[in-house]
Amino acid sequence: RPHCPGGAPLWAWLSLNVCMSGSATSCEECLLIHPSCAWCAQEDFGQVRTLNSRCDFSQNLQKRGCDAPFIESPRSGSSLLRSKPLSSKGSGVTQYDVIQIYPQKISLSLRPGDQTSFEVQVRPVEDYPVDLYYLMDLSLSMKDDLDTIRNLGTKLAEEMRKLTSNFRLGFGSFVDKNISPFSYTAPKYQDNPCNGYKLFSNCVPTFDFRHLLSLTDKVDRFNEEVQKQMVSRNRDAPEGGFDAILQAAVCKEKIGWRKEAYHLLVFATDDIPHLALDGKLGGLVHPHDGQCHLNDKNEYSAANKMDYPSLALLGEKLAENNIFLIFAVTKRHYVLYKNLTALIPGTTVEILDQDSKNIIQLIVNAYNNIRSKVELSVWDHPEDLNLALTATCQDGQPLTGLRKCADLKIGDTVSFNVTVDARGCPPKGTRKSFTIRPVGFKDRLEVSVDYHCDCRCTYFTKTNSSRCNSAGTYSCGMCRCEPGHLGVRCECEEGEVDHQHLSACREAEGKQVCSGRGECSCNQCLCYESEFGKIYGTFCECDDFSCARHKGILCSGHGECHCGECKCHAGYIGDNCNCSTETTSCVSDDGKICSGRGSCVCGRCQCTEPGAFGDTCEGDRHMWLQQASQYGKGRNISVTQTDDSNTVQCVYKTENDCVMKFTYSEHANGQSILTALKEPECAVAPNAMTVLLAVVGSILLMGIVLLALWKLVITIHDHREFARFQSARSRARYEMASNPVYKQSIPFHPMETDFHMHSIKSCNGGVH
Repeated sequence: RPHCPGGAPLWAWLSLNVCMSGSATSCEECLLIHPSCAWCAQEDFGQVRTLNSRCDFSQNLQKRGCDAPFIESPRSGSSLLRSKPLSSKGSGVTQYDVIQIYPQKISLSLRPGDQTSFEVQVRPVEDYPVDLYYLMDLSLSMKDDLDTIRNLGTKLAEEMRKLTSNFRLGFGSFVDKNISPFSYTAPKYQDNPCNGYKLFSNCVPTFDFRHLLSLTDKVDRFNEEVQKQMVSRNRDAPEGGFDAILQAAVCKEKIGWRKEAYHLLVFATDDIPHLALDGKLGGLVHPHDGQCHLNDKNEYSAANKMDYPSLALLGEKLAENNIFLIFAVTKRHYVLYKNLTALIPGTTVEILDQDSKNIIQLIVNAYNNIRSKVELSVWDHPEDLNLALTATCQDGQPLTGLRKCADLKIGDTVSFNVTVDARGCPPKGTRKSFTIRPVGFKDRLEVSVDYHCDCRCTYFTKTNSSRCNSAGTYSCGMCRCEPGHLGVRCECEEGEVDHQHLSACREAEGKQVCSGRGECSCNQCLCYESEFGKIYGTFCECDDFSCARHKGILCSGHGECHCGECKCHAGYIGDNCNCSTETTSCVSDDGKICSGRGSCVCGRCQCTEPGAFGDTCEGDRHMWLQQASQYGKGRNISVTQTDDSNTVQCVYKTENDCVMKFTYSEHANGQSILTALKEPECAVAPNAMTVLLAVVGSILLMGIVLLALWKLVITIHDHREFARFQSARSRARYEMASNPVYKQSIPFHPMETDFHMHSIKSCNGGVH
């Protein structure tokens, strides 16, 4: 922040005086208002009532007559307590005095809100001792790997001695918990889990973890121990390797980890691990306690009593014992273990061949990878402290927010700037501490923290002081009166009112007495109580509730209201303290703030470089325009004339179905000018469900329309047929009524019929 002469921040001069506008009635309260505020403990200071605030900027207090020795304005700072120089070589007679971090111990004195910083240097030394513990999966699927590593010790020692002259090797193995459903528990499998298995019928009983060889420089013993081993068998695919990792990390004495050495734990397996809560399948409900449980036979004795360890517990114990974990796994499970490295600090993963033929090169590569990185971790971080780290690696460029450097060579020195500030004051007498450690190193920086929350003048406090008319306590230049007494020197009692001096209770001529929010007593304002908060000030002109709000919350919950103005907590700025100074969301993929092309404001990037856009200013409009120019060559581009006769508006579509709008004009010097009007508008792939519903809806609609048409046609046809029927019926009725040929039928009579028949017979017989 910019500062004016004397150290006060610029904003304090351009707005209200944050110190005098606060409600400080004591030196301690004054120091908490703002890091720039100071308190005058001089007794005869501030006799003029309108200038009697003892809490002000230091330079203001001096101008108003406060002598420098009486000004209380502690600053945050740091002091070195142990600062041995960095070493350059690890092995030899000075092995136990190797220093890889500088300094080793410091003390911080913090005033709340006042930042201080210190520098940490780390140098990985050359020829540092190495302890390597080889932890191998001895389940049945690793039989060919066991055959491969039987002479691993000698070959590995030869390669590692090219990197360090002080190398030790140890060995352990694991399978899984010998309970169901993880292993075969029937009686016939107890001595030989491979009983009846056609491919391999003989193996040793199932075990979870077995420590076989403590760390030693006698590599022949490693070969001998490996050659004694036989594989075992479990039931499910996952193995109990995480049980083994934790025991190898915490059983320091039995494993033999040295304090002055790099600790490498190689975990070789061809399958996935069991994790915490898997043990419940076998009835193990007790979580892992993180302790060593190796019995006299160097076997894990709590395998059937506790669950598998969690990733958090595993990471904690590995870091606590400075152990680098190397996952040597087959390609099939590489991605899974790669994801685990992000959750367990100081871990790397390498691909293991099916028969472990590449194990030596794998270990060497992993070791070189580990040695090329330095990453700081903070332990026991007090919650009331803000820590910010800035790494300066080999290129010399500070990288804000980063605590890691990579691609280092042995002997390179990297530095980290650590900025610390306190958010508040703990109870009196509280001392806190935290530790900064490079991941995997034994070296550490111990940081003790002392809080500057008290004033020196409070050590001379006197009760019932004669300076206070024996009715108050004198402290830091002023009197704190007993109940019932008022006045600068407690010279008045409550209820005494001098009407001739009410002007002393007015901020200015013509204004209300005590701002209309209090009563004048003994030439002093006694402010009313309010259900909304505290009313205070010489003339009751201030309160702690009339400040800007954000979403109904006073000062956004990230600040304190002082006399109508929000005083934001560390990490927040703005009129209502709703603007965070956190920059994590502004860090681009390359680790820079806003890609180095803008500034982070309120947690969001504001791009300042011409052409830059995007959440982290990663986009480049010039690239889009170049693409537009290249894409438009030989293609039809939609061109629209604008109000400016020298400018045309163009619209084109890129290969990615993005529509770009820009204007094209030519400068007087012949230079072509392309100006983007808006961000590219890219087509969004249609939603599959939307397309499906549209198709189904279209089919249904078409079916309904066809049914309606069919109904209409049938109805018209029926009407025509009915009309034709009616017409035919009418014609038939007319013909029956007027046709002359038509004779109506004669009713039938039987006797008349007999007569006719008789006549006919007579005629036939000649009688007429």
